[in-house]
Amino acid sequence: MDGYMIDSRGALIPMANVKPEHMMEDELVRGLHARATALSRELAEFRELALGEVGAFRDLISERYGAVRGGAKGNVTLTSYDGRLQMQVAVGETLAFGAELQAAKDLIDACVTRWSEGANANLQVLVDDAFRVSKGRIDTARVLGLRRLAIEDADWKRAMDAIADAVKVVASKSYVRFYLRDPASDERVAIPLDIANARDAS
Repeated sequence: MDGYMIDSRGALIPMANVKPEHMMEDELVRGLHARATALSRELAEFRELALGEVGAFRDLISERYGAVRGGAKGNVTLTSYDGRLQMQVAVGETLAFGAELQAAKDLIDACVTRWSEGANANLQVLVDDAFRVSKGRIDTARVLGLRRLAIEDADWKRAMDAIADAVKVVASKSYVRFYLRDPASDERVAIPLDIANARDAS
């Protein structure tokens, strides 16, 4: 509405009653916010373009050699001919556990109880810590870390199988990263694409 500004409570304030410095602040924030929104949209479009072009290149390689460059999960690093420029496409997965996890916990508890008179008395602390719920979620890395323990016990192996069956991929996201590499020192420097770390990469 002409002649008025809306304040943080949604009230209409006559512009004549708004301090000049507040009007300048409003104009500054709105202008830079609009540019930030445009940059964010441009980055999103660039990400889709990069993923699309890399995907097309991989399809070409696949057709030529009958193999997918970088493996089934989609991770791939491409390098310029002089070795200075690199781009990396990496796929990150978000994991969760299904109902099988409770069966694994029960089997592990049974093992610990059975071993309680031996040298494994501290294992219960490790198990309880791995299965501890934080902010409504179980730390997947801690639980999966139990599978690295070399324990020769039939129940323990069944528990590890249950953990493996419990793991489910609930989300997958592709990341595109760019690097400058010095062929002489092999040092690789990331080109930041976030505003906090942006710099002139030339």
